[in-house]
Formats: sequence, structure tokens, C-alpha cells
Amino acid sequence: MKSEREKLVEKHKQLNQTDNAKVISHVQREEKDSDWVRHTIMLEGIDVPFIYRRKQQYQSLKGARVNVTYYRHVEDVAGIEFETMKVVRIKRS
Repeated sequence: MKSEREKLVEKHKQLNQTDNAKVISHVQREEKDSDWVRHTIMLEGIDVPFIYRRKQQYQSLKGARVNVTYYRHVEDVAGIEFETMKVVRIKRS
């Protein structure tokens, strides 16, 4: 029987999965003109930020091991491309 993660990755071919990654930084910021809190995490050995939104602040994930399901996302800011990862699912390992 396939897990929820395996079903997601199989259904959406551009979806990626990283397991048991260590969080080295976790920042939570309130978004302007919104009820949402933007979470940005950095994972050990990866130089690209992972971003997701939640309605409230959560306990810090710094130092924790996580399983992350995400899409690669490229933003164009002032003519410069910035690569980020849009998190679909995050769970502690």
C-alpha cells in the first residue's frame, strides 16, 4: 500500500521529496495586509529557501529533521531570477 507522499509524487511529476533533512534556519514573518504567516526554512546542504504559509506561528523547526514535499519555483525580481522551493507538505521525521 502506497503512502500519501508516494501518491502525491506519482500524481504530480514536477513534485519533489526530501527526507530526513536537518533544518538550520526557520524564520516566521507576518505578511502585509494579510492574516497569513510566511515561514521560510533553510535545510542543511541546500542553498535555496523553502517557503510555505500558515494562518498562525508555529513552534520553531530549527535543528529538527523534516520530510518536505515541494515544487521548484523561480521568481523574477528586478530582472534577477531567484529560485525558491514552494512547500506543499512538511512533517517532522
